Amino acid sequence: MSAVKAVAFDCDGVLADAGSSWAVIHGHFGTGDPSLLQAFLNKELTDEEFMREDIRLWKDVQPRIHRDELFRCYSGVRLMDGAREVVSELKERGIHVVIISAGVDLFVSTIARMLKVDDWAANGFEYDGQGYLLDEGICRVSAWNKGEMVSKLHRILGIHPSEIVSVGDNSMDLSMQIEGSRFIGFNPARDEAHAAFKDAGVPVVLGTDLRAIWPNLFPGETLGA
Repeated sequence: MSAVKAVAFDCDGVLADAGSSWAVIHGHFGTGDPSLLQAFLNKELTDEEFMREDIRLWKDVQPRIHRDELFRCYSGVRLMDGAREVVSELKERGIHVVIISAGVDLFVSTIARMLKVDDWAANGFEYDGQGYLLDEGICRVSAWNKGEMVSKLHRILGIHPSEIVSVGDNSMDLSMQIEGSRFIGFNPARDEAHAAFKDAGVPVVLGTDLRAIWPNLFPGETLGA
């Protein structure tokens, strides 16, 4: 097994104890449409179309939404148990740590700062000159093609894919596993994620303590509470 030189984490449900940073905003406005989510999971909607529909639902409730209000939606969201310890120890070992998320950049950037990761990428919004939300989202990370970002990582760092490990909690995160790299399924919340991880033959860590992934990163080692 090659030495680990970079670890790419999903954010929502992995580093942050929030199932979806998009769902947090839906909770704030009392919105949400399960049929849209299912259509996205069925690949009937693109990332851009899905974001546009989410924004439409919010603005149907409140036509003018300021960036600051969206940011405040995330007050009280906490890190996943063990996230700080895992990232800190990885960085102590000189391992490059990044976040690759299809979540909301307002949220992901906060988690990235809290954990002092080396880099991050996430999706976001467009605003007018006064900071009010416009109708389109900004797609930087395709939920079904996160591997594009992992490929950039291995080219920029000049490391082999076998030296990269990705960690995610849902079936879309499997796209982070580029050829030659490794993937760890962490705390899958949906049955389809369990099934997808099983079909892919990747190790799966149950529970909500991120420290439990450590033996999969470094066989024979544990990271204590």
